[in-house]
Amino acid sequence: MDELERIKIKKMKELMDKMLKPIEINETNFKEVIFKYDNVVVDFWAEWCGPCRMIAPIIDELAKEYAGKVIFAKLNVDEAENIAIEYGISAIPTLIFFKKGKPVDMMVGVHSKNEIKRWIDNILSTY
Repeated sequence: MDELERIKIKKMKELMDKMLKPIEINETNFKEVIFKYDNVVVDFWAEWCGPCRMIAPIIDELAKEYAGKVIFAKLNVDEAENIAIEYGISAIPTLIFFKKGKPVDMMVGVHSKNEIKRWIDNILSTY
């Protein structure tokens, strides 16, 4: 294998790893992300939030499982207060499913992986 081929493989792996993890979003890139992809689940969270830390590994797993179908993004509400206010976030964690840039459903609080999967699958089959 030549050096160019090794570089291509390395870059492809980096790209795949990036796609398999939730995207960190903020007030600067929020709109860009939710409009760029057809299906986006945004996890509204905060560093100090225990329940947010509880579902973080679930969100990471789902990002891998739904790769190619749904993009997962994480928005820190302490750093993006205006967006949290705009979408009426009054408790965290809150998940909002965006379809082509528009919010279609919301899930508030800690839920099991299976509950979140049912929620996502229901939205995917409905819209």
